[in-house]
Amino acid sequence: MIPVIICFGETLWDIFPDKKVIGGAPLNVSLRLHSLGARASIISRIGQDQDGDRLIEYLKEESFDHSMIQIDTQYPTGNVLVHLDENNTATYTISQPVAWDHISVQPGDIENISKSDAFIFGSLCCRNNVSKNTLFEYLSHAKFKVFDANLRPPFYTMESILDLMKIADMIKLNDEELAEVSDFLQIESRSIEDQIRELSERTSTSFICITLGAKGAIFYKNGRFFKNPGYKVVVKDTVGAGDSFLASFVYQFVLGISPQKALDFSCAMGSLVASKNGANAYVSEQEIQQIQS
Repeated sequence: MIPVIICFGETLWDIFPDKKVIGGAPLNVSLRLHSLGARASIISRIGQDQDGDRLIEYLKEESFDHSMIQIDTQYPTGNVLVHLDENNTATYTISQPVAWDHISVQPGDIENISKSDAFIFGSLCCRNNVSKNTLFEYLSHAKFKVFDANLRPPFYTMESILDLMKIADMIKLNDEELAEVSDFLQIESRSIEDQIRELSERTSTSFICITLGAKGAIFYKNGRFFKNPGYKVVVKDTVGAGDSFLASFVYQFVLGISPQKALDFSCAMGSLVASKNGANAYVSEQEIQQIQS
């Protein structure tokens, strides 16, 4: 079986002090899925400009399906200024308005989504009503919906995040996002397990995955917990590590791999990406096996 997985949302350029690279969480997830062997594609929108042309050229070089990326004649291709602190942890300044704020409904996309094994979406694309309305239309046709919160202030409200979590079949948050959601929902327990259980009840979502940075990740499935303590690496930058984790986990999940094996593999992938430069750095099967041994 080759999983068919579609991502929805932003495609852009991450601008570092010394370089400019392809970015956007949904695109990073798609590219990692593609590298793993999935039939991966993304629904997004870019400008009719040099950055847009370069983005499409890059995807062609990677033999990646870009057929559902729309071209906008009014708004430019998006970009993000990436700031790295002394621990190489990233913060972002996200430009607007840009093309991916204006993703429109396409009948062909609806047909593709209805046939896919998983549909992955985030919250950032909901900052503009055009893309938000398109997303909600597409979600009504998806068989298995994966929500990657990817909270980026000031482009969300907790009310909107809760709405998206209730629609999802699987929720992925990092530990900081879980704490913010728990505060909003007035979940009193400081235990991550208790917070996850209550979040599952409040959203009627059976599958919840929480990444814990260097401490690995935890996955909740129908009342059971699976954990990985993480793998020690020397971090170069964290950009895209969570995206590669999510791509790996959804890929394994759709294939029916056991939750513990899927979690172990995905944590290894995320750690290795953090040990390299760039969100879409090459990671070999041998590296995955070595770090897990």
